[in-house]
Amino acid sequence: MADRTESESRKLLRRLRDSLAEADAGQARLDHVTHLIADSIDCEVCSIYLFRDDDTLELCATEGLKPEAVHKTRMRVGEGLVGRVAKTSSPINTADAPSERGFRYMPETGEEIFSSFLGVPIQRRGEKLGVLVVQSKEKRLFSEDELYALEVVAMVLAEMTELGVFVGEGEALSALHQHPVTFRGATGQEGTAEGHVWLHEPRVVVTNPVGDDPARELERLSEAVSELRLSVDAMLSVTGQGDGEQGQVLEAYRMFANSRGWMRRMEEDIARGLSAEAAVEKEQSAARARLETVPDPYLRERLHDLDDLSNRLLRILTGQGNDTGAEMPADPVLVARNIGPAELLDYGRRLKGVVLEEGSVGSHAAVVARALAIPLVIHAERITTEALNGDRIVVDGDQGVVHLRPEETIAKAYRDKIAMQAAAQDRYAALRDKPATARCGTTIALHMNAGLLADLPSLTGSGAEGVGLFRTELQFLIRAHVPKRAELARIYSGVLDAAMGKRVAFRTLDIGSDKVLPYMKRVEEPNPAMGWRAIRVGLDKPGVLRMQLQALLRGAAGRPLTVMFPFVAEFEEFREARQMLIDEMERERRLGHTLPTTVEVGAMLETPSLAFAPQAFFEMTDFLSIGGNDLKQFFFAADRENEQVRRRYDALRSSFLRMIQGIVARCGETETALSFCGEDAGRPVEALCLAALGIRTLSMRAASIGPVKHLIRAVDLSALRRLLEGELAGGADNVRPAVVEWLATQDI
Repeated sequence: MADRTESESRKLLRRLRDSLAEADAGQARLDHVTHLIADSIDCEVCSIYLFRDDDTLELCATEGLKPEAVHKTRMRVGEGLVGRVAKTSSPINTADAPSERGFRYMPETGEEIFSSFLGVPIQRRGEKLGVLVVQSKEKRLFSEDELYALEVVAMVLAEMTELGVFVGEGEALSALHQHPVTFRGATGQEGTAEGHVWLHEPRVVVTNPVGDDPARELERLSEAVSELRLSVDAMLSVTGQGDGEQGQVLEAYRMFANSRGWMRRMEEDIARGLSAEAAVEKEQSAARARLETVPDPYLRERLHDLDDLSNRLLRILTGQGNDTGAEMPADPVLVARNIGPAELLDYGRRLKGVVLEEGSVGSHAAVVARALAIPLVIHAERITTEALNGDRIVVDGDQGVVHLRPEETIAKAYRDKIAMQAAAQDRYAALRDKPATARCGTTIALHMNAGLLADLPSLTGSGAEGVGLFRTELQFLIRAHVPKRAELARIYSGVLDAAMGKRVAFRTLDIGSDKVLPYMKRVEEPNPAMGWRAIRVGLDKPGVLRMQLQALLRGAAGRPLTVMFPFVAEFEEFREARQMLIDEMERERRLGHTLPTTVEVGAMLETPSLAFAPQAFFEMTDFLSIGGNDLKQFFFAADRENEQVRRRYDALRSSFLRMIQGIVARCGETETALSFCGEDAGRPVEALCLAALGIRTLSMRAASIGPVKHLIRAVDLSALRRLLEGELAGGADNVRPAVVEWLATQDI
């Protein structure tokens, strides 16, 4: 029976391929496909439903249902049995469809006389394209062989749909990769850019899904898998016999590459009539479908490993490597599923923007994008399956939105916005050498954030008075091993050289949460943002922190040094870290090394608890820098990664501003220097309010200094302070409406 079914399966696929090769219009081809399948599986009905948009399926062809229902019958994902198949990416096989949970009767199709139902998803590497259905009047379960055969056919239909074989009349059959698509993700780095797509990993297209010679296809698969195994073994030998997390990942690769179950399933697919590459892609599609339903992070990572391994195998089989001959456009916007920090730095400032399917606001890629001042949108699901090299694309990092192949009206609106921003920056350039002095005479120091030596030229161009935050973790994230002390000392010395005497506040290593070093064992935590990170790691594992402090002291080379410790939650943590620095200074003195002329030691206030630390803490620390992003997250219990909640909490809420007032007052009592660092420091209205409440130093991305300085110079901060105090005393929940109204009355 199995041999006969396999033979029939191959016969059906060949008939299918020959039919699709005929010079018919798209709809005629689709109609012929349904006829072939119904005839081969010996059932009365075969129907093909394709996605009309992300949520709606449309009946696009049928053999056995009423022809007038084609392009008329539609249903939502999850609606009816067809919708359930689409939602779950899993087959439904039933002998009595009307009795099934969620069954929906579509009277216009005439399907009430058909009892048996078998539906399988049409999908390609995680991209859902539609549902293939067969039905019969006889009450019967379709056999495992019939189910398997239908899945193989669905795989071929997915490839043919990708290749545009069914393009023709009917809106659901319009050409792929040609229409405007909007992706709503999350903001990784603010900014707006327009350019053309550059895929980090170009799409692999399977042009021969049907195999004529199973023996030859099995041989091709075996040869490709052998090459894959050798490449994984070679990578493992380079990483030092699998040491560290990278080695563990490659060991997982090796496990999958040598998995008999994986090979057996692909061999069975080839026996059913698929080519070697189509068999690989069928397994990959199944793995990606499982990814959507697996909550366990470890298992999700392993499925990602299998997905990556399948990509490597597909490239070996098709010869479609990364070097496809395509030329990077002059205005590239990088599109990728995810990307490491070193790879992103390799692209550097050539990029206009970055769009990722995955990532997070604190991920390695986001840190690098902020350092390079490149707009970044994360969580743009399915964009790698839709975008092609050279597609026009608009990245709105402010709103977390991506417009792929945008309508001209949308593109023009963004071009106008970008042009207005450029014109404003030109106007702000005239303020570059002027102080941010308000009309009342109060002067605010505006500093910039940085993380790369390449950022430092912005000090002069932006008018920044110094670097309020230098992120030192980038030098650790972009390497496969712990950087050496001498190497770090050279980097820190170069940073101070480039700053040309301006103050640079070096934040010690802020790792953990989603910033995990490649050579550091990952600790799975239910809530990593509130877990083992930053100063907690440094104090528990002091070796790296001590080495970094030594490098900072040597890099200062007899110049002033400013060091601040991140994510301090209580006084004792700061006291212990500060003592570690003092100990290292004494050690350097004994060794005869040149010490900095002065050393400032401060902390980042990112947890509400530190605002209530003992008075001794405020007396001991030389300065405090409010880390606004984390502080706001913990104050409002609103996850920065969650778009549903993070935007609903405003820095101008009275509760948050009252806490800021309290911090300003406590620092005033001890004459502790205070600054504010974070996204809100670079937003003119928020920056204005923070300055009015008494914060005299703001640190932000370089591009924000001009707009903030312009607004500060145009207003009377003392008048704004009186307004804010009145609003807070009067019980206002949010001061933003009053501030916006007040600004409208000013001559700005």
